[in-house]
Amino acid sequence: MRKEQKDQLIDALCEEIKSYPHIYISDIGGLNSVQTSKLRRAAFRKEVKLEVVKNTLLIKAMEKSGMDYSELFPVIKGETAIMLSNINNAPAKLIKDFRAAERSAAKPVLKGAYVEECFYVGEQHLDALVNIKSKNELIADVVALLQSPVK
Repeated sequence: MRKEQKDQLIDALCEEIKSYPHIYISDIGGLNSVQTSKLRRAAFRKEVKLEVVKNTLLIKAMEKSGMDYSELFPVIKGETAIMLSNINNAPAKLIKDFRAAERSAAKPVLKGAYVEECFYVGEQHLDALVNIKSKNELIADVVALLQSPVK
C-alpha cells in the first residue's frame, strides 16, 4: 500500500472516530465467516459501526483526532476491530449477547473502550460497561422519580 493510500485511510478513520462519542476496541479474530456475518448483522441492527482496522493506522488516526487516546494504545495489538456507537453501552451489550448466543465462540473479546469520557482497559470491565445507563435511560429515571411523589 502506498503512502497516499495510507494517508487517505488514516484521514477517513480519523473522521469516523471524531463522529462517534464512544469507541470500543475488540478482537474478533478466530470467528468463522458465518459467525462474523452474524456479528456484523447484529451490529448493524444495534446501530454499532463495526470495522476491522490495521493497528498502526488506528493509532495514527487516534493521534490525529485531537483526543488523547494514549491509554488505549497498549491494547491495540494482534487482530483489532473497532466498534463505534452513539449509545454508550450498545457495543458492550452486543459483545455479551453475541457470546451468549454463540456458545462455541469465545470472541469477540473486549480489549478496551472509551465511554463517557473514561477509559476501560481489559475484558474485566465488560459487565460494568453493559450496566452503564444511556442518556435516555437516565432521563427516564429522573422523570420517574419526579412523578413518583405526585402519584
